[in-house]
Amino acid sequence: MSKTTLHIAVMRLSAMGDVAMTVPVLRALVNQHPNVKITLISRPFFQPFFEGIPNVSFFAFDEKERHKGFLGLFRLYRDLKALKIDAFADLHNVLRSKIIRNLFAFSGKKMAFVDKARADKKALTRAENKIFKQLPSIFERHVKVFEALGFTVDLSHTKFPEKAVLSDKIKAIIDIQKGDTTFKLIGIAPFAQYDSKVYPLDLMQEVIDELAIHANYKILLFGGGKKEIEQLMLFAANKENVINCAGKISFQEELQLISNLDVMLSMDSGNAHIAAMLGVKVITLWGATHPFTGFSPFNQPLENALVSDRNLFPLLPTSIYGNKKVAGYEDAMRTITVAKVVAAITL
Repeated sequence: MSKTTLHIAVMRLSAMGDVAMTVPVLRALVNQHPNVKITLISRPFFQPFFEGIPNVSFFAFDEKERHKGFLGLFRLYRDLKALKIDAFADLHNVLRSKIIRNLFAFSGKKMAFVDKARADKKALTRAENKIFKQLPSIFERHVKVFEALGFTVDLSHTKFPEKAVLSDKIKAIIDIQKGDTTFKLIGIAPFAQYDSKVYPLDLMQEVIDELAIHANYKILLFGGGKKEIEQLMLFAANKENVINCAGKISFQEELQLISNLDVMLSMDSGNAHIAAMLGVKVITLWGATHPFTGFSPFNQPLENALVSDRNLFPLLPTSIYGNKKVAGYEDAMRTITVAKVVAAITL
């Protein structure tokens, strides 16, 4: 590090997908500005996202003890201040991060924060007088934060990490041999936080059945929790080339495996953003939400986003996050046909 190194603290807590979406921007920033050092503040579970990115250090936010409550946030500020932070980038813009950024501002440090564009999002999702237009992506919004700190970031030539070397354990689970390149690896993450974003399970079974016909495909299923694992086991039943990976490998091993996929099929959820940050092709299925909200996975063309039929369901999108249910819209995702999904995935 040279004497002109600028040390930026970057804060992004929240959900897995939100944190994953910071990765391409930070990777581009440090590649294009090697004199910048980043300390990324987030929950400990997300640390593997940032491993291997030069000049990026991870700082674990301890929400249960050390950094709990207002006094805990003041301890967080002191912990960060001890690292000789020059500027603060708030990529979350919630009460916690506002307190930290204001403490840095009061101490004379430069700070910038992400614009959540709440008014634009409300206009896109409201039932009456809807303004249906593409909003800037969250990646573009993050770039503006660093521009406010004096750093341009070009996302058009982002470098992705090399595919991870799979361990013997992972190879055994997905049943491939060393040096075996005959299989195409297709990841499927069929779940999301809200039901309005989940493709109907009977249709997903049909998608998996169609893909499993191809002997050179390995269909790898991702999820978590007892209920999801039980469903994944049903999806994989009696199919040699459909494998439930949930509960069998660690999170870090899961990232290694995802980096080796040829394509990931995901809902509007965290797995889509994880695959995208690793440079994997991602096909997304959209129900109550829509790619126009700005939350499409990084570097994916719009045609990779398969959306529900707005002619039949004109109020779509009804929600930014999928947490709002609209009567009569329960079957919106059934307008995304199995044939269309399979065609988008077929390699």
